[in-house]
Amino acid sequence: MHQAEQFILNKLQQRTDKGILRKLPANTFACDFSSNDYLGFAGSAELKTKAQNLLAQIPAYKNGATGSRLLSGNHIFTEETEQYIAGFHEAAAGLIFNSGYDANVGLLSALAQRGDTVICDELVHASLIDGARLSYANRYSFKHNDLHDLETKLKAAKGSIYVVIESVYSMDGDMPPLQEISTLCQQYQASLIVDEAHATGIFGRQGAGLVQAMGLQNKVFARIVTFGKAMGCHGAIVLGSHNLREYLINFARPFIYTTAAPLHTIATIKAAYQLLQETDYPQLISDKIAHYLYLIGQTSLPVTQSRSAVHTILYQNSSEAKTAAAALQYKGLDVKAILSPTVAEGRERLRICLHLFNTNEEIETLVNELKAIKPHE
Repeated sequence: MHQAEQFILNKLQQRTDKGILRKLPANTFACDFSSNDYLGFAGSAELKTKAQNLLAQIPAYKNGATGSRLLSGNHIFTEETEQYIAGFHEAAAGLIFNSGYDANVGLLSALAQRGDTVICDELVHASLIDGARLSYANRYSFKHNDLHDLETKLKAAKGSIYVVIESVYSMDGDMPPLQEISTLCQQYQASLIVDEAHATGIFGRQGAGLVQAMGLQNKVFARIVTFGKAMGCHGAIVLGSHNLREYLINFARPFIYTTAAPLHTIATIKAAYQLLQETDYPQLISDKIAHYLYLIGQTSLPVTQSRSAVHTILYQNSSEAKTAAAALQYKGLDVKAILSPTVAEGRERLRICLHLFNTNEEIETLVNELKAIKPHE
């Protein structure tokens, strides 16, 4: 057996022995409490119709982009959509990437240089961590939402300083002290980067995100908005200045060296924004969240504090979390266990996502079934 093949087998066996080997799920369930489709846009017939109407206005559009945007894959409709989205988010400009992962890796790896400093909240997404690693800058993490620890790291920082946070954290569903972090960044002349992946559609006027809800859009250096969560489609945009957009076109490798998204993807993104502006979706989803929080508050289940669409039930190990998920799935409730190394050992959990299409009765059933699963003491 080749040495590389033996290495692979050993690593897979280690995960199997720990009970944390990842497998692609194949089952479907009656009630979705696991997807990031918070507003139900992914299954929206209205969104599909809007996208088709937009495409009908583009003569002879192609199925594929045919190349990177710097070669043959650019289109005036894409640039118009970028400016449309930037206007919605009260940003000067925006640049679309093929995924949130590409956007985060491209932004951080291109911006921070050797001798600069990137300071990330310890719970930021893996794509932000990977982008920082690829930058060759000095890297620090600060304790989750800990202003004192962040300031300690800021005092030690050198070169251009970038502070990287999320507006809603994807595993706990909690939010940072955004105003205070922004003030610290101004004090230490650091550039604040905020990933709005799980806040878009949920917070702010017309779902514009937490940064705009707090009136900080002019104090944040860059925002990343992804379209694969509440927007129900795919891709992401980096929002910032015109200079930042031009810089990323020239230096962000995940943008430069990849085939562009096809126009039907761009049309779906624009249609999702049109749909978002037609209804007060943040109020509708907040009603679902409030109903869940009231019910879960009547229990003694170990939860993290969240006002977002993401909620958790904590367990002491992977086995307990997997057993709980299996019990819910047996009842037709699609709830997934999140295990280490995605989360820290001892912080394994059920990750529960609430959606507009979840009925109050389904949420009540979920909580009742959760109460019936008692974590080991």
